[in-house]
Amino acid sequence: MKRGLIAAAALTAAAALAVSGCSSSKKSGGSSGNASTTLKLVAADYGTGPDNTSQKYWQGIADAFHTQNPTITVTVQTINWNDFDNQVQTMVQNHQFPDITEGDYFSNYAQEGLLYKASDVLTNASNLMPVFSKLGSYQGAQYGLPFTTSSRTLFYNKKLFQQAGISSAPQTWADVQADATKIKAQGKIGFGLPLGSEEAQAESLLWMLGNGGNYQDTSGTWTIDSSANVETFQFLKQLVQSGGTEPNPGNKNRTDLWKQFAQGQIGMINGSPALIPILQQGKVLGNTDWTSVPIAGKSGPIQSTLGVCDFVAAFKNGGTSKQAAIKKFLDFAYQDKYQIQFDKQYDLLPATTSAATSLQSDPIFGPFLKALPNAVQYPSSTAWAQVKTQIQHTIGTAVTGDPKQVLGAIQQTAKKGS
Repeated sequence: MKRGLIAAAALTAAAALAVSGCSSSKKSGGSSGNASTTLKLVAADYGTGPDNTSQKYWQGIADAFHTQNPTITVTVQTINWNDFDNQVQTMVQNHQFPDITEGDYFSNYAQEGLLYKASDVLTNASNLMPVFSKLGSYQGAQYGLPFTTSSRTLFYNKKLFQQAGISSAPQTWADVQADATKIKAQGKIGFGLPLGSEEAQAESLLWMLGNGGNYQDTSGTWTIDSSANVETFQFLKQLVQSGGTEPNPGNKNRTDLWKQFAQGQIGMINGSPALIPILQQGKVLGNTDWTSVPIAGKSGPIQSTLGVCDFVAAFKNGGTSKQAAIKKFLDFAYQDKYQIQFDKQYDLLPATTSAATSLQSDPIFGPFLKALPNAVQYPSSTAWAQVKTQIQHTIGTAVTGDPKQVLGAIQQTAKKGS
């Protein structure tokens, strides 16, 4: 789950909306009677191939919705998950506003007055999981509507553990170090440490949590270069130097290492439900050859793991007729059956309380869902987009150079942007 806006561009956009009440994107045909309305939906593509693209998922919903609401047409555009942020930002900067986006959420859009509040475009916003609804809020009002969620656990290869003489899952960092050394002796990678640009912010936070750290404290003050976080990366640096991980973690992305884990080449790795289909597609590890457990921390398993979500955002893009049409569509799309279809298709978790409740007993999703209510989220600060980008491109150097210097530079970016 991935995802700045240039403030000047957003302000210009806001001014344009205030003056015209519409944008240069595809316009509705009218505002009353039987006039037709067209909505543009731009969504991230979570698919792994042509058979399960997000285009098919959303087009199916759009077609079913149009059957029941013939005067409203929803056009669907999907963008590769890794490119979603940049392309949506470009649309906004060029005044080619979508009506609805589903991917990542930027508080910048709300800050500049470009979005509807959640209560304006979803009838039952109270059904959204509270922990993520709060994350979608700006200055006390909710603008981002969580659509899909995920949580993280530690996956380990039971076959490699047995071959290395390891009898139980790691509980502490010392266990991780010892187990990685034993697995390395078997000619495999002990721990997969993805600090590359794909999602270094997630991997970093999981390790920070294991030492009582985080990007911010409970008051919202940035703590990126705290003594706890520096200590965390000092441990990771020596883990890398000992050969317990793959070489050059800063150049390794999550998806690539997940595939190596699925091929039996890595003993341990932090993962989400999205790792499960990769394991199945790899056809090397059967369901009994791997398991997932709470992530090891410095002195014991972490009590609160990372919980992430991608959001729906609705742009003020055409007056009351557009707003009413958006609300009709989102009420339709947020039905439990579509939430569950999405989660089953892409091995993610739901964002509504009702859908999550119906999946609590699911043997695959149940353990991940239990971790969601107390999950830790990324900062909701408007500075986060820039901070995240810097983490993605520089945090890998903290395990090859000076952790305090690298974390200090990111801390300065966070403070300047707040």
